[in-house]
Amino acid sequence: WSVCGRISTVVRPDGYLNTSPVAVSLPIIYKQVQVQHTHVVQMSDFDGSDTLICRWATSSGNVNGADECAGICRSTVASVPASLTGSNCTMSFTLPRARWYYGVALQIEDFYDSAAVTANKPMSSVPMQFLFYGYNDSSSCSTPPAIIGERPNRACIGVPINVTLTLTVIVQIFCSGKNISDFISTVPRGVTKGPITKNTGTGNYEMILTWTPRADQYGPQGICMAAIDNTNIPSNQWCITYLVGFDSPEVIRPKLVQGSASPIGTVFQNQTTFSIQTSKFVNRPTRNGTTIYFNNVTGGIVQQFDCGWDPHVTYTGYTIVINFDTAPWVPGQFYYVTMDSGVASGTEFCGPEAAPVYDL
Repeated sequence: WSVCGRISTVVRPDGYLNTSPVAVSLPIIYKQVQVQHTHVVQMSDFDGSDTLICRWATSSGNVNGADECAGICRSTVASVPASLTGSNCTMSFTLPRARWYYGVALQIEDFYDSAAVTANKPMSSVPMQFLFYGYNDSSSCSTPPAIIGERPNRACIGVPINVTLTLTVIVQIFCSGKNISDFISTVPRGVTKGPITKNTGTGNYEMILTWTPRADQYGPQGICMAAIDNTNIPSNQWCITYLVGFDSPEVIRPKLVQGSASPIGTVFQNQTTFSIQTSKFVNRPTRNGTTIYFNNVTGGIVQQFDCGWDPHVTYTGYTIVINFDTAPWVPGQFYYVTMDSGVASGTEFCGPEAAPVYDL
């Protein structure tokens, strides 16, 4: 086994010292054998303009000039069909054998600009190593549980220092007769986990995390979890990053007169532009699938936009602007807006996310 990291103490071209990338994972991740899987390693960098790339660790011929992985290099586990997309650290693979551990060795590297990428000159190289464990599922229903909230996988959340926060981890079960019996987790120091309870209204299982971040935990702190059902089938890994010492933006609630969401109240049938104000500078979210919804009074979706990429949504300073190609409004009807976590995302580090909005 070998682990190799690299840091640079040379001043960057922009005059600052470099900050290495951060990645987080569970140490052991359980996957069903003979099934195609996709697994994403969450990576982020305090230097928001850097380009992050992850690659397979190698035993030689790398920028570190060292054996980065020894017995778990990609060449030694080539029997596992796998591919890796370096720009978002996404692996696709199939585990062939049950009751077997498969080592994964990655290097996550930050580059100042595209020229540095072309020249393969990273400023730092951070190792990420973990295990996949293959299992068979012989039950009649093999769908694993899923962690569905209250924040999405790979969310980034700003939190103040010395303020107690709570987060509810919500798990959905898809097989009758099954329940959630345990969680496996990697959490920062000081996080406490409450009991597992069943929400009788939704049928989902919940567990509350409580944490008071300390000053010496300033910066990114990762949490990764997986839920285990009573037949020992785990959910996929769910990870979030708490950005300690930073604030997430807030969507400013509109007022009927001189509000911050424009237009509000009565709108014209041909109205195609809306603007929403936030409490701080915001950027486009880093995760696709972060959606803003325009709903009618019965709860039906009239229009939705994926803020991760949709050109109908633009971000300028404190303002989010949404443009419709054609106005869908029907005279005499009422409408309201809902937003996923992260529709408004800050500009620092991994982009601390505004909380979801259910009734704007």
